[in-house]
Amino acid sequence: MDSYLIQVNGRGDHAPVLDVHLKTNGNSISLGKVKGRKPRWAVRASEMSKKTFNPVRAIVDSMKVEPNPKKAMISLSLGDPTVFGNLPTNDEVTRAMKEALDSGRYNGYAPSVGYQSCREAVAAYYNCPEAPLEAQDVILTSGCSQAIELALAVLANPGQNILVPRPGFSLYKTLALSMGIEVKLYNLLPEKAWEIDLEHLESLVDEKTACLIVNNPSNPCGSVFSKSHLQKILAVASRQCVPVLADEIYGDMVFADCKYEPIATLSTNVPILSCGGLAKRWLVPGWRMGWILIHDRRDIFGNEIRDGLVRLSQRILGPCTIVQGALERILHRTPPEFYHNTLSILKSNADLCYAALSAIPGLQPVRPAGAMYLMVEIEMEHFPEFENDVEFTERLISEQSVFCLPATCFEYPNFFRVVITVPEEMILEACSRIQEFCEMHYQGAEGAQDLECDK
Repeated sequence: MDSYLIQVNGRGDHAPVLDVHLKTNGNSISLGKVKGRKPRWAVRASEMSKKTFNPVRAIVDSMKVEPNPKKAMISLSLGDPTVFGNLPTNDEVTRAMKEALDSGRYNGYAPSVGYQSCREAVAAYYNCPEAPLEAQDVILTSGCSQAIELALAVLANPGQNILVPRPGFSLYKTLALSMGIEVKLYNLLPEKAWEIDLEHLESLVDEKTACLIVNNPSNPCGSVFSKSHLQKILAVASRQCVPVLADEIYGDMVFADCKYEPIATLSTNVPILSCGGLAKRWLVPGWRMGWILIHDRRDIFGNEIRDGLVRLSQRILGPCTIVQGALERILHRTPPEFYHNTLSILKSNADLCYAALSAIPGLQPVRPAGAMYLMVEIEMEHFPEFENDVEFTERLISEQSVFCLPATCFEYPNFFRVVITVPEEMILEACSRIQEFCEMHYQGAEGAQDLECDK
């Protein structure tokens, strides 16, 4: 029988040493002396967690300001259409969920990329001759946010860069930096209804550029790109051989005088990962159901990107199975008038808000064409007592109890974003208070100069 002898030697202030001998069939083999390790606690946060930074939370959480106690708080900051109860989802959507739950068929694990029948339902819903889709082209995810995360993770390596709109949704940067991916910001042009500065965009591309993010319709701008503008964007992507990550969570949420064009319908040669979900159009952001649509007409992605998405999806084993069980009915049985009514409310609120804010000296709103937002420029030279948009919005809270997000959250200082999903009377009251606030602090050209001299 083999035997083992472990001898601990140590004296004085010297660290104990393990002298290890193996005795095998009578032969003693020395494994040498191994210096002992004194266990100690050394738990540290990971590098990934340290690199994860959400600018919205960082800015909002640092705004230590109390609202005016004499005025009820009106929050125009959160992009959640369910907050005030004025935009409920459709009864057909709710019934689909109840039936999926009651059936008892969706309580177990699904494939990490989603049930085959659900992928077929999504493919059928978005399939069109210009951008054909099959079930294998669909990856179901836990909300559109995870769709974006998986798309970024499969397209870009640490040390590469991605092209991100400015102003733009802050999650792109949050995810990229946590993965060690550099963010290059390309400009949107408010004077052109937030079209992309194409020359600036193309100047940012280099050999390390992994993808171009196109958000249309836009958060935070509420803009909708025309067909011709999308074609110009695709021309840049084609020339530079850069794939597109299309954030289309607000797809089809455009006002009546505008048309939404899925970017994949306009391209035959640029590979596109289109990210979407139920959150906004069906007004159920908490249900966490999203998807990636793989458009690859020239087989540029090949099997590698598809296989990569499958492997990445296996990290959390897919989205909620109950929602998957309801998905086909939600997509194919929600009545058209539900979408129409939602957009009518948003369009009415957008028009009211745009008209009211346009009449206020010192503010320049940019008319939205879709989504749920409106961006407003602050002519800071007329509000010299405020350093920037963050200070402006802080004082708006403390004096008028109206909370709008400073556009510094979206890398675009001296603007603020208004959410237009709130009830009409709340929009009107908020605009009235913003007007009162601006009238209180507005300085004409001469007054502003005098105040600057006093400083």
